[in-house]
Amino acid sequence: MLAVVRIGWSESEQSRRMDAILASALDGVPHESYSTMHGLLSFLDTYKLGERAILFAVALPLWGVTASYARFLRFLVQNDHCFEGCWGGVMIDGPDEFFTKKVGREMVSMANRAGCSFPGKPLVEATGSLYNFNTQAMVQGIHPFEAYEKSAHRLILKITDKMLQKKSSLPQGKKPYIVALHASSRKTSNTLLLWEMVRQSIGDRAQVNEISLRNGSVIDCRGCSYEACLHFGEKGDCFYGGVMVDEVYPAVRQCDALVLICPNYNDAVSANITAFINRLTALFRKEGEAFADKKVYGLIVSGYSGGDIVAEQIIDAMNCNKNFILPGRFALVETANAPKSILRCNQIHERAAAFADHIVGQDGL
Repeated sequence: MLAVVRIGWSESEQSRRMDAILASALDGVPHESYSTMHGLLSFLDTYKLGERAILFAVALPLWGVTASYARFLRFLVQNDHCFEGCWGGVMIDGPDEFFTKKVGREMVSMANRAGCSFPGKPLVEATGSLYNFNTQAMVQGIHPFEAYEKSAHRLILKITDKMLQKKSSLPQGKKPYIVALHASSRKTSNTLLLWEMVRQSIGDRAQVNEISLRNGSVIDCRGCSYEACLHFGEKGDCFYGGVMVDEVYPAVRQCDALVLICPNYNDAVSANITAFINRLTALFRKEGEAFADKKVYGLIVSGYSGGDIVAEQIIDAMNCNKNFILPGRFALVETANAPKSILRCNQIHERAAAFADHIVGQDGL
């Protein structure tokens, strides 16, 4: 049975519109709703969450944050395994054009840190004007409000279907194929050194293909028209060609999991990783549905702070937009500055080994 966690219902006018949307989207779907922390705690005590799909529905006020939302985030931090094994989706409804995407990806990130997995495209956000549904509405020949209803219903079916599927779609006995992408120097990169620890722990449990995007080998997206991008994508190609077409596209097509090795550059992923994400659009236009069976993981090292910001960027780009599955606790996030200082992080070898097990162990691929 689906659990619907309603957040901000007593603090936002948007709860009225969300009530109407949920009434339609949940029609015929067995579910239970929880709109208070007390109710949610009772739910957590009563059910094994590993057998549950959860919809997080957040009604935003004009100022973007409610007291109940803040309390819920505190709860997630204090109970960092409470959604272990769950599959989740997020709905956000706001009164204007601000905060919906920000709060949505934060909600995905925080629930993911508490063990919740998310299918590709797990976020349905509605701005006050519903302008963000205009394109969907025009394509379908319906009103934006109806497009909002349909998107909510699709999300609910997606997360409930995930709970009915087996954890692994790999044939029995097949080794998973993992693609690791980086743009770092082995001499100085703590992030790449962290990946080497993880890869060593993976050992022969998976086939690993490591691809370097250094030295300008990936030119960023030029912003082709939709028609041009689709034309190249249908041939598995891109206007600029190069390593993306020759190595990265074929590897992404075949992989079961993608590991992004991301040092924190100015509180953002590096330029080459950004270019990879942008250039992936051509392949996504043709094979985006196939991405829904692939998982994305992240290794993130910050020199000072901000690893959570980089993690949210990966979530936004690869899970919310490019349709990759986000496994629970998808990222290993560390802080290290001077070259090789990652080796002095507390129990780093043990945590790298645990992350390797997370990727290829019983609950991973």
